[in-house]
Order: sequence, then structure tokens, then C-alpha cells
Amino acid sequence: MDADQVADLLGTLATFAALVVVGVALARLLAPGTFAWLRDSVAGLGPLLAGGVAIVATAGSLWFSEGAHFPPCDLCWYQRIAMYPLALVLPLAAWRRDHGVRPYALAVAGAGILVSAYHNVIETNPDLSSGACDPSNPCTIRWVEGLGFWTIPRMALAAFALVITLLLLDRPAPEEP
Repeated sequence: MDADQVADLLGTLATFAALVVVGVALARLLAPGTFAWLRDSVAGLGPLLAGGVAIVATAGSLWFSEGAHFPPCDLCWYQRIAMYPLALVLPLAAWRRDHGVRPYALAVAGAGILVSAYHNVIETNPDLSSGACDPSNPCTIRWVEGLGFWTIPRMALAAFALVITLLLLDRPAPEEP
């Protein structure tokens, strides 16, 4: 697969992630019964599902840097600093059924989504860039546009948003008798 094909695949996943995030938010606001059903459906699976999202995001970022040889900019590195530990910690927490990880994972994903949001702003509006990024590898370069829209920072934003949504939607599964 070439970079455009991978970007389209990951863009498709990012579209799905964005739809899930918006769908959960709308259910919370407009359809309490549907939201309750979603919470029941995800009960106990939040760290596992969020960990799966983090693993795919980590694999995608590694493929873009190691497979396509796109050098990560400074902001990409900060996003990686937030995403990569989630790919390890969340599946481990799911395996151990440790829901105590949730506040820590939310804090890390929250930091990641803030960096990603800023990265999206300056990628879309390069004039707003403070120039703090490496001039030889600026944070405003668009290496790919999966499905004509999904740049690497946009995909990261969607992944962080889905991780946060899944962790907030989750609650411990009912105890078995």
C-alpha cells in the first residue's frame, strides 16, 4: 500500500470515529434511552475499545513515519507522547479489569486532543503558527489528505476524541453472581 491508500483507509476509520463521537453526543443530548443503551452496550469494554483505537492510531503514525518516511513534526511528537502510552496502558487495564486507569487515561488523551486541536488550527491557518516548530519540518505541512480531507493531525484529533468518548461512555460491567 502507498501513503495515499493508507491515508484513505485511516481516513475511513477517522470518519467512523467522528460519526461515533457525534452520535454519542447527540444521543446524550436528544435520546436518553439510546444513550442508556449505548452505556449498557459498552459497559466494561471502554478501556479495551479505547485501547484498540490507540493501537490503530499508533500503528498508523508509525507507518507514516517509518513506512512512508514522513518525518514527524514537533507537534506530531507531542501527540505521539500522548497516544503511544494509551496503546499500552489501556489494553493492559482492560485485561486486568482495572477501571482505575480511566482518570489517568482521560488526562493523557485530553492533553493529546489539545495539542491535536492546536495542530489542526495552524495546519489549516499557517499564518497563525508562532514559528515554534522546526523550520526544516514545519507543523503546517500536509503530507496526506485521506479521502480528500483527513490529514494526519485531523486523524489524530478524531482518535483522541473517540478514546475520550469511549472512556467517558464506559462504566464497570455489572458483577456476575
